[in-house]
Amino acid sequence: MSQSIVAELAPHGVLRAGINMSNFLLVTGRTPSGDPDGVSPDMARAIADRLGVPVKLVPFPKPGELADAVGADTWDIGLIGAEPARAEKIAFTPAYVEIEATYLVPAGSPLRKIEDVDKPGVRIAVTARSAYDLWLERNIRHATLVRSDSLASATEKFASDNLDALAGLRPGLLGDIAKFPGGRILDGQFTAVQQAVGTARSNAAGAAFLRDFVEEAKKSGLVARLIEKHGVVGRLSVAPPG
Repeated sequence: MSQSIVAELAPHGVLRAGINMSNFLLVTGRTPSGDPDGVSPDMARAIADRLGVPVKLVPFPKPGELADAVGADTWDIGLIGAEPARAEKIAFTPAYVEIEATYLVPAGSPLRKIEDVDKPGVRIAVTARSAYDLWLERNIRHATLVRSDSLASATEKFASDNLDALAGLRPGLLGDIAKFPGGRILDGQFTAVQQAVGTARSNAAGAAFLRDFVEEAKKSGLVARLIEKHGVVGRLSVAPPG
C-alpha cells in the first residue's frame, strides 16, 4: 500500500468515514458497541482494512450535511449518493449499489406513468437535498417540487396538502403505501440513486485507490455478500461496472 494513499485517506492515522444515517437500506442497525451497521459501514470497514488502519465511523443525519462537511476535516471518505452538485467538491467512485427512485400517487390519481408526473400543476413532495431531489431539481421542467426536511415530513405533507405525487426510493415507498389505501407506486424509475464512496478532490491518489477498490468489491462479490448479510436483497442492487 502506497504511503501517499494512506497519508491522503488517513492523515490522522485512522480512516474517518462519513456515514449517511438517513438511508435505512445502507444503515440497518447498530453494532453491540453502538456504531452504525449495514452495507455502507461495512464498506468503510473493508476500505480501512485494505489501508491497514483503524476505522472511525462519523454519522451524519442527512446526506446534504455530510456533503457540506467536505474539507472541514471531519471525514476522510464519505459514503453517499453521487450527484453532480456534490461532485464539484467530492471525487466519487463509480457506484457500488443502486436504488430505484419512483413516485407514490394517491387513490384515483390520473398519473399512470413516470412521464405523466412532470406536467404543469402537478405538485411533488420530496425530501430536500436527497440524491433524488437533486436529480429532480435538474430535470423537472413543469411540475412543482414541494420540499420537506425528511422523508417522514415529506410523506406527511403529501397527505395533509393533497399533493399529487410523493418522490422516494422504491423500498421506502413500499413501506409507506399501506398508509394510503388505493395508492399506487408507479412502475419504472425516474432515476437510480448511485451510492458511492467519495473523498476530497485534492486527494488524487486516494480517489484512484477508492475507484479501484469499489470496482474490485463489485467484481469479487463483496458488495453482493454485504447485501445478503444485512438482509436487503431485492431492495439494493449491485451497481454495474463503472
